[in-house]
Amino acid sequence: MMIAAVLRRARPPSPLAGQLAAQSLLFALGEGTFMTGSAVFFTKIVGLSAGQVGLGLTFAGIAAFLAALPMGKLVDRFGPKKMWAVSATGQAAMFAVWPLITDFKGYVAMAVGMEVIGALGNAAHGAYTIDALPPNERVQSRAYMYSALNLGFTLGSLMGGFALAFHSNDVLHALPWFTTVVFLVNAAAIGRLPRASHDDRTPQDRKAKIPGPGPLRNPGWLLTTFFTGVFWTNQVLLNIVIPLWLVEQTDAPRVLLAFLFGTNTVMCIFLPMAAARGVEDVPTALKAVRVSSAFFVLSCLITLATHDTVGWVTISLVWLGHVTVTGAELYLSAASWSFEAELMDPRQRGAYQGAAELSGTLGKVWAPAVYTFLAMNWGASGWLVIAGIIVVATIGVHPSTRLARRFLEQHVPADVLADARASSREPEEGIAAGPPSLINTDEPQPESTGGLIR
Repeated sequence: MMIAAVLRRARPPSPLAGQLAAQSLLFALGEGTFMTGSAVFFTKIVGLSAGQVGLGLTFAGIAAFLAALPMGKLVDRFGPKKMWAVSATGQAAMFAVWPLITDFKGYVAMAVGMEVIGALGNAAHGAYTIDALPPNERVQSRAYMYSALNLGFTLGSLMGGFALAFHSNDVLHALPWFTTVVFLVNAAAIGRLPRASHDDRTPQDRKAKIPGPGPLRNPGWLLTTFFTGVFWTNQVLLNIVIPLWLVEQTDAPRVLLAFLFGTNTVMCIFLPMAAARGVEDVPTALKAVRVSSAFFVLSCLITLATHDTVGWVTISLVWLGHVTVTGAELYLSAASWSFEAELMDPRQRGAYQGAAELSGTLGKVWAPAVYTFLAMNWGASGWLVIAGIIVVATIGVHPSTRLARRFLEQHVPADVLADARASSREPEEGIAAGPPSLINTDEPQPESTGGLIR
């Protein structure tokens, strides 16, 4: 009975969700394998310094930020599936030439190119999933895909770690080639997906101006995605602040860090669909945001208390703080998928994805420095300020979503909005009857992501 229940939970919500989960798994497998060994590859094989690697990643991140909106507009003009496949193929080509890099200039050029191509893939993936999935399946399907993404990164990290264990430059040289092959298979998997409605634009449609004002003129959307970026600073807590706090401010053993990250991985593989249950529109997404923020604040309160505890009490509380911040991640994921589906102009989903990348980055790029300073220098007061930032963002996102919705109602024809929101709508012809699922396992999507920086 237990095995049967597990198998039922492992079944995708629909054949298309299974195909998209397979793509997520492939992407994360290749990406995770290479990224695990990338620092060693660039320093030991290419001969770069750690400072040069970090500077190159900074240049690449700036390029991705600037390219987000233009890449989104390309998605709207040429169709999400085509641009997604182009991005996956381009990334495979980029990985194939990594072994040919011999200096810092070549590294920067390749890193920037990878991130720009990744920005195209980000916008295309987001636009395709919203366009192709029936509205009543979107959130659960995205949760399934999120599980597969985390599973893929876990398997990729294990493979990358296995390669590093050989202490062999020849094995390190093979990592980009392996990633290249995986990304080519990924591009082929994207090609097998059914066409979404916006893939059917004619040459005349592509030349014509897309109707309606762009996302940069929608203040509600920019504010909502900015606040979402603030909420995603839970990852800064998870990956930077809590580990630093554990090492410098508590008596917990450092080996606990491995157990903490393992807990996060397991939760993000098995619990996304449970967290997404019942999230289907803006009101339920806002409820999920409130739950997410409550977990975030609780994590701050639990973690600050570990400064004065000892032994197993410290260990238990640090672990509980990590569990609660992971809960914040899971509920926020579900909410953000609903915001994407409900608050974007259906005619400009690529551009809206690009604009979200811009404002979302502004909402979180400051957090590593600010949160680390507050926690390490202000102690308990700093943790309370961090929690207060999230409370303010939680209050602010409610009017911002209403503002975004009013903007759409003013500038988008009612029939277009009705079609995009019809949760009981039958799937479009060719969407539900796509090829069968490639795998039977679950799925950040931060969110689908592309390129070097995740």
